[in-house]
Amino acid sequence: MAYGYNGKILHVDLAGGKLEVEEPDEVFYRKYTGGSAMGAYYLLKHTPSGADPLGPKNTLSLMAGVVTGAPVSGQARVTATAKSPVTGLVGDSQSGGFWPSELKAAGFDGIVIHGKADSPLYLWLHDGEAELRDATHLWGQFTADVEDVLREKLGDKRIHVLQCGPAAEKGVRFGALISNANRANGRTGMGTVMASKNLKAVAVRGSERPEVADPKTVRALAKWGADNLDDSDVEGLGLLGTAEVLRSQNKEGGLPTRNWSSGTFEGAEEISGHRMSDTILKERDTCFACVVRCKRVVEVTEGPFLVDPRYGGPEYETLSTMGSYCGVSDLAAVSLANQLCNMYGMDTISCGATIAWAMDCFEQGLLTTEDTDGMELHFGNAEALVQMVERIGEWEGFGRVLGEGSARAAEALGVGKDLVVAVKKHEYPAHMPQVKRSLALIYAVNAFGADHQSHEHDPSYDEDEDYEYYVDRLAPLDLLDPQPKAILNAEKVRYSLYTQQLYGLLDSVHLCQFVWGPAWQLYGTNQIVDLVQAVTGWEVSLWELMKVGERRLNLLRAFNAREGVGEEADTIPAKLLIPLQGGKSDGVAVTAEEVEAAKAIYYRMAGWDDNGRPTRAKLEELALGWVADELGL
Repeated sequence: MAYGYNGKILHVDLAGGKLEVEEPDEVFYRKYTGGSAMGAYYLLKHTPSGADPLGPKNTLSLMAGVVTGAPVSGQARVTATAKSPVTGLVGDSQSGGFWPSELKAAGFDGIVIHGKADSPLYLWLHDGEAELRDATHLWGQFTADVEDVLREKLGDKRIHVLQCGPAAEKGVRFGALISNANRANGRTGMGTVMASKNLKAVAVRGSERPEVADPKTVRALAKWGADNLDDSDVEGLGLLGTAEVLRSQNKEGGLPTRNWSSGTFEGAEEISGHRMSDTILKERDTCFACVVRCKRVVEVTEGPFLVDPRYGGPEYETLSTMGSYCGVSDLAAVSLANQLCNMYGMDTISCGATIAWAMDCFEQGLLTTEDTDGMELHFGNAEALVQMVERIGEWEGFGRVLGEGSARAAEALGVGKDLVVAVKKHEYPAHMPQVKRSLALIYAVNAFGADHQSHEHDPSYDEDEDYEYYVDRLAPLDLLDPQPKAILNAEKVRYSLYTQQLYGLLDSVHLCQFVWGPAWQLYGTNQIVDLVQAVTGWEVSLWELMKVGERRLNLLRAFNAREGVGEEADTIPAKLLIPLQGGKSDGVAVTAEEVEAAKAIYYRMAGWDDNGRPTRAKLEELALGWVADELGL
């Protein structure tokens, strides 16, 4: 008997209207575990080289993990995988909430979506059954309204919906997948891929979650987390959400400001988690079975920027990209920008970063009001920020240009290419390599572009901070020689690679990186092993699980290699080479030489060739010989 998973992957042929269930064996589940690794497997198997990201040959998968739905904190996660319309390379994006656990309860571990429907459809999964239904009436509607309509039509208020929004339908490249009207698979344009297939939504409802092998141990782990939350570093996430870190980032000179010209924002306090909690916070929300409750719900009922609590509240990334990136310190305006992104279904990071790029161009005279539909796109203009988010969502005027993302907008307009802060056309998130040096490397080499949740950040391996507190969690990874935050040497590269592999595991078995991890998280490295054993009944070791993370890393990289892309795409933006202005990080810059040296070390440690591509030996070592064959190695 299988524990922790259903043993069913649903394949959806939209063109033919066919639904087929694949039942992989236990070896397959143990090898890939779900989530990102499994999504990458299906992408390589079913999406041919050179496929158009917005064409019918691109395959979109939605994968839970083997521990998703277990009654313990931090397991309600899902990965969306497809070829990205943002980067033209592999796309990979995670989210939480209640949809992932409900997918498992509905009888499926994942969905692989093929082809394109002739007209809008939605997929309805319930207690092991699957149906494709007409979605013409849902096309163009805002995300919360779609949820309301489907719950009423299907007669169950507990249905959960994952959907693309109207922005993706119109063509915005960084369209997100939205569930609960406020949880987003935001990055790499997975919502745009779903919209390109004429698939509006996937609604799920189920009554039976997969059994766990050792319920007593799972209950003990759940109780341990609840009992230790108040004494952990995660307590602040529950009190203030991810916005907790905004103050400290600003203090350290690591809060991207005015399109990365500075790491210090004079208006940081106005958009901080503390200010949010004191003023507009309505309630704290959570994901399935999680005691942390890090999700914010805000409401603004007065003033020019009214905010509806149905759409949640801004996370740290959004407070930064819509706030400090754009020089905007109006918390209500930033919260409304967040709401608009959730309504229209857009990635707040790419959206805010692209607007910040346009503001930088406007400030430098590279763009004028003739380009921007008459808007004064100055840093700090809160009204213009909100208006531009809406224009992007509506795919109108200058919003059509910015809806392509900053890199493509710069190419189309022929201005500001050196002001774009992105790699592989994927905008940087709000953590600065200038003050956390390993990010310069990981942003560059990450297969789907800059991502802040692909490895453990530098402060966790800095002896001047809390390394001694984390040592028992990093020691199982053989990480015993802490380094300063601003150093990018061989040991820091090793730390980056090993924790990247661990994060790859988390994104595959599907555990939240705010709750499970190798340092400050509520649960530590060895407890990850305990949970997987208790849920699945497998006698796994940390070694075996780390191989899942390494396998995932190589699958993602192999997809790009098959597209003919390697080391030349692993770059850093020109902005990082310019010294920052003001605050604690004044005068700090990244050098191209240190990143290139780190890349060379990283490739060798990863078992890749000098062009950053997986070798046959490495792929065979990971039981991925079929991938080596696919690459012609």
